[in-house]
Amino acid sequence: MYAVLDIETTGGKFNEEGITEIAIYRFDGQNITDEFISLVNPERPIQEYVAKLTGINNKMLRNAPKFHEVAKRIIEITDGCVLVAHNASFDYRMLQIEFKRLGFDYKKDSICTVDVSQLLLPEEPTYKLGKLAKNLGIPLSNRHRASGDALATVQLFKLLLTKDQDKKIIKKSVQHHDNRDTKEKLKAFIDKTPAEQGVFYLMDTKKDVIYMGRGKNMKSELNRLFLKTTKRASKIQKNASSIRFEKTGNELFTRLKYFLELENLAPKYNFKKVFKPNGTHFNNDSFLLIEQGREVEEHAIILVQNQKLTKFGYTNLAYQENSLPILENVLAEVTNTNLANSILKNYLQQKTPLKLVRL
Repeated sequence: MYAVLDIETTGGKFNEEGITEIAIYRFDGQNITDEFISLVNPERPIQEYVAKLTGINNKMLRNAPKFHEVAKRIIEITDGCVLVAHNASFDYRMLQIEFKRLGFDYKKDSICTVDVSQLLLPEEPTYKLGKLAKNLGIPLSNRHRASGDALATVQLFKLLLTKDQDKKIIKKSVQHHDNRDTKEKLKAFIDKTPAEQGVFYLMDTKKDVIYMGRGKNMKSELNRLFLKTTKRASKIQKNASSIRFEKTGNELFTRLKYFLELENLAPKYNFKKVFKPNGTHFNNDSFLLIEQGREVEEHAIILVQNQKLTKFGYTNLAYQENSLPILENVLAEVTNTNLANSILKNYLQQKTPLKLVRL
């Protein structure tokens, strides 16, 4: 027996979202035998972008039952069932979050129709529910509402069951869940990461960097990554064993640090950006570019010599900045000058540096 479901949420920080609507159809493989559909008062505000996407707003939920009022019905309708959903890791996680708030450990096996579709329908150009349903002739009304998406998932799953005649792929796709350790690990990563400009590195058990991220707010970027439910994001979340980060102090150093190390480290789950060669010259052959450092009295220094970005780093002593021989000793050498030049030229086309000193 299966419980096919879809959940809409408030959006927001990882593991702090709330359910706003839920639809569950109890399905025996051929027919729907029971159903439960309800708005839910999440007791927290809905993010504006989510309200626009779903059409569900805070006013609609004022008189809706709270989760504790529908929890018993959810347990009853999913009793003895495998949960089925499109991007099941998200829906399952949301149920676990809400039940955990009630002091109940909700555990169910699950099947993700995205994963099964990729195995049984490899020719499809996309596995997003809306487009997949259209390509397969599955009716889908009330898109981004729980009942509409869940009914479409029922029809998709029925098709997949028919296609998998010996049920081997379906059986192999069942996820047996106990994700408590993973959730606690990801939360610890977020808690550890500062809400500052910089670059962060997620590493596997061998201490190899598997993913690099960057942003003006590293904590926010990491949280955004852990909210994603794509196959790639799920693999990052599962395989990440530790995290480290480096504050950069400014956008230029974030770009330099990120793209230069992306080139050297080649993390497994990053997409490599290709910089097109920039044929224009700098206005000066040799100069120092000075930006805000990581701390109040610190400066970030870039050294360009003969039209090449050769070194960059940090200093908090004025006499160091006024002595080229000292700077050449304290700054780190750039190995890929062509890439560094392209990053700097692109930056200077968009931004005005804090200070530029001709040499």
